[in-house]
Amino acid sequence: MNDLLKPLQINPDLARKIIVAFIREEITRVGFSRGILGLSGGIDSALVAYLAVEALGAENVTGILMPYRTSNPASRADAELVARQLGIATRVIEITPMVEPYLAQYVDAHPERSEAQSKERRRGNVMARARMIVLYDQSEALRALVIGTSNKTEALLGYTTQFGDNAAAIQPLADLYKFQVRQLARALNVPDAIIAKAPSADLWQGQTDEGELGFTYDDADAILYRLVDERRHADDVIALGFDARIVQRIVALMQRNQFKRVLSPVAKISARTVGADFLYNRDWGK
Repeated sequence: MNDLLKPLQINPDLARKIIVAFIREEITRVGFSRGILGLSGGIDSALVAYLAVEALGAENVTGILMPYRTSNPASRADAELVARQLGIATRVIEITPMVEPYLAQYVDAHPERSEAQSKERRRGNVMARARMIVLYDQSEALRALVIGTSNKTEALLGYTTQFGDNAAAIQPLADLYKFQVRQLARALNVPDAIIAKAPSADLWQGQTDEGELGFTYDDADAILYRLVDERRHADDVIALGFDARIVQRIVALMQRNQFKRVLSPVAKISARTVGADFLYNRDWGK
């Protein structure tokens, strides 16, 4: 293992215990007993499925597979493998008929910007938000809370679609870096093929997370840990021997995407404002 990642080592048994209790408590305390998640075939959703089954029981977890016409068939195969191993129910809901009319009329025919990268990003965002429409509709049908699958690395970098893949009732993995997700996945016996494959949102053919970001998750995790957990300044992190270009890009991404990590700001008018002074339902029902 890279020495720079040693500080990120976790106690898998303790992390597992904490997250399983978190899922169970957060779902049951609001009157639910079931959870639903988008099962993509990637490591994050696979790990959440394993943890959710331990917390709620296989009969109370449903995986939703939401392929698009260009999705890699291997992704669906990996998602189905996880479902079979866990014994959870699945539903396959194709999003192509949902998104194609919009993409054809507003993205492909009349793009606001001509750059190919911008066009692909717009298409990816539409797909991510369509998947969340499906998840929340199915959550109503099944009376199940949506369990998120985002990790800490994605959240800090803003590598997520607001109101798309970062939308959820609870987020079990959002305080685990990608390196730690892999560590916990191994401890829970998530299939090796899923752990080892290149992370991808599978939003277009050949897309990978690391290719789009321009650096590896290991580099990101080592840098983010020092910037965030150790509260070091960027110059101090660079002085440790990290690539200055990558450090500066990561800092820029963190700053630019802060809005994705917080609730929408509210213009304060009254004495008690939702999200500012009014934060919890204290003493209700007494």
